[in-house]
Amino acid sequence: MSTANRKRVRLMENPLQIKRIHHVEFLVGNARQASYYYRNAFGFSLAAYRGQETGSRDMASYVLTQGKTNLVVSTPLTPSHPAAEHIRRHGDGVHDIALEVADADRAFEQALARGAEAAEAPHDLKDEFGTVRRAAIRTYGDTIHSLLSRRGYRGPFLPGYAEQRIAGDDAGILRIDHMVGNVELGQMNRWAEFYSKVFGFHRFISFDDKDISTEYSALMSIVMSDDSYSVKFPINEPAPGRRKSQIAEYLEAYQGPGVQHIALQVTDAISTVDKLQRNGVEFLRVPDSYYDILAERIGELDEPLEEIRRLGILVDKDQDGYLLQVFTRPVEDRPTVFYEIIQRKGSRGFGKGNFKALFEAIELEQARRGNL
Repeated sequence: MSTANRKRVRLMENPLQIKRIHHVEFLVGNARQASYYYRNAFGFSLAAYRGQETGSRDMASYVLTQGKTNLVVSTPLTPSHPAAEHIRRHGDGVHDIALEVADADRAFEQALARGAEAAEAPHDLKDEFGTVRRAAIRTYGDTIHSLLSRRGYRGPFLPGYAEQRIAGDDAGILRIDHMVGNVELGQMNRWAEFYSKVFGFHRFISFDDKDISTEYSALMSIVMSDDSYSVKFPINEPAPGRRKSQIAEYLEAYQGPGVQHIALQVTDAISTVDKLQRNGVEFLRVPDSYYDILAERIGELDEPLEEIRRLGILVDKDQDGYLLQVFTRPVEDRPTVFYEIIQRKGSRGFGKGNFKALFEAIELEQARRGNL
């Protein structure tokens, strides 16, 4: 294949020329306190700040980094700001999954031509360190994707931010492995098709209500991925069951579709989970009987089984290897956003063998809240 033809194929597979997830922005009621939580609970470091001291009169934002993961927590400073309505309706939650692209204007043009709805037209963000070009498109619910091209920008994060460093106690978080969106019944295929048509993503794996179900509830999921498997967006919808599923509970609490959880990839799940638990992060626990047959189900592991049991870590395997994963309880008072800690030992899966035990643990939490 000629160089020109290879280039055309790459553009067809990645029509927006996405490079990476640049950052994930939460809109929260108190960004200063949220920043403190992520630094002291998850080991993130504060890297940059935007607020009244930097000339931002309507929004305060804190940039938190660990490995290649960038989280931004933002609070509106006036009740008339659109972000205030987002917080009133949804509580604290993800508003923007920002993507770095080669050319924001071209990515925006391509996205609209492929059926996306505009959220922000391309425009320049400038300060003394240079220029970043920004546009945005809408996805499920009130979630957006910013499209950012840095154009050699030399600043600490994005224009308008000032460097402000407070080192966190690194917990071994490397990068975002995947981000899961919850949508209404009957909408999963629509949004899977959106990511296929607009982003050029493919269906990496699908799960139906036979794969993800318990006696009481079920859900269905499609994992959409770019061809490099570095950007993965599973989309969940509820399936009919005897009682309210975790997806239905989320949609009710969040008042619509949104990001359910962020999976953070780590190098050493035992070390990370041990540290996070000592920092006060609360994790779901499956019944202890899960571990009685783990060695028989998975086979030999590099990690000590007694440590896996002590920390409540789940293990699953496929033809490529195995993975370790564990899920936090919701990090907000509403049962909405939570985190997954995942270590991959060859496996590219999502823990299908753990679904039943995990969902039963989630249902125990729902029952305690009176929402099952």
